[in-house]
Amino acid sequence: MSDITEIVDTLENRISKLLHKLELLKKSNLKLTQELAVSEQKLVDQDKVIEDWQQKYESLKMANSVLGSSESKTEAKLKINTLIREIDHCIAQLSE
Repeated sequence: MSDITEIVDTLENRISKLLHKLELLKKSNLKLTQELAVSEQKLVDQDKVIEDWQQKYESLKMANSVLGSSESKTEAKLKINTLIREIDHCIAQLSE
């Protein structure tokens, strides 16, 4: 009988340790999930900042091309032509 009692005690001990490890792993998993969500949000925010800076860069590039060298003037003319085509397309859609 004593052997069975020892085996049961050992099993209870192991099960208790396993349950404790399970709880620790669940807590760790929850913490990592939260950290991942925070990191993903930071990444989204950084992408927005990058996009804003790219738009500002393009605006500055356009302003410099209007004021700058002949290469920049060619680029400005192409950009203006593109904008005019987009406006014409919008007008055409509105008139339909």
